[in-house]
Amino acid sequence: MTTVLPPALQTAREAVDPVLRNAVDRLDPDTRRVCEYHFGWSDADGSPGGGGGKALRPAMVLLSARSVATAGDPIVAAAAVELVHNFSLLHDDVMDGDTSRRHRATAWTVFGKPAALLAGDALLALSNEILLESPSRHAAAAARSLSIATRVLIAGQAADLGFECRAEVGLDECLQMAHDKTAALLACASSIGALHVGAPRETVARLHAYGTELGMAFQLVDDLLGLWGDPDVTGKPVLSDLRARKKSVPVVHALSSGTAAGDRLHRLYAQAEPLIEDQLQEAAEMVQRAGSADWTRQECERRLAAADEYLPDGDVTESLTELAEFIVRRKL
Repeated sequence: MTTVLPPALQTAREAVDPVLRNAVDRLDPDTRRVCEYHFGWSDADGSPGGGGGKALRPAMVLLSARSVATAGDPIVAAAAVELVHNFSLLHDDVMDGDTSRRHRATAWTVFGKPAALLAGDALLALSNEILLESPSRHAAAAARSLSIATRVLIAGQAADLGFECRAEVGLDECLQMAHDKTAALLACASSIGALHVGAPRETVARLHAYGTELGMAFQLVDDLLGLWGDPDVTGKPVLSDLRARKKSVPVVHALSSGTAAGDRLHRLYAQAEPLIEDQLQEAAEMVQRAGSADWTRQECERRLAAADEYLPDGDVTESLTELAEFIVRRKL
């Protein structure tokens, strides 16, 4: 199955890829090898690879800079955000024990957990290094914005881990976790380009709000894909979130729904033994019966409509709209 990507994604990927490669080239050989594999630039044996991410966050950075029609080059800011995103993916795969990403084995399964964690740490360090080297007089402000988003992202990941040890999680705190681990970085991506080229504070704030709502929609779609996504398309096993008993938004909505289906899901999640295939299918059905899949889709649409309220005018409007539609309709 082939999905047509919005042109802004291809443009961003082509623009930011050389900057990412130059940054990763600064690393020691062992760490560089892990990062090159993770980015899809090479295979496990070091031979050239043909993969890579979608470059959604770099596209948001470049479009946010374009939206203010101010002189300045936001490419380094776009690369810095992508480095932070991939730091989080390397760590997330280790924490969740995920063995597949982008249709290939995750870095930790190939190189080991310590090497994957060090690679993530290296990407985080590089993000600040290249951003602070930027000649923009707003580089420090941009670096601070990215550092705050990273801190919030880490808090979201910590909450996600903590939820695994708790029998009861409220929907509001689950939505806060979704904001922190996903929407915060997308909000930064949607505003740091404008900040880096010197846009007014009010403009940066509106772009940040736009990215926050869009980021929430992104995470809600991710949560649905984690339950019902096609593994041939997502690159992850079907029902992967239920297998790990993740407390994603639709699952928490079902668990707190007060319905018979929610009660049954609670019992399945509480059992000591791993869920077998029939139980995984039943758990997915309970989320549906509790009305939680429909609620999550409706919340996603509400967040998308809220993002539209902050959509900037100008020649980037169409590109941003295309990206937003891609986020909520995506099957990748």
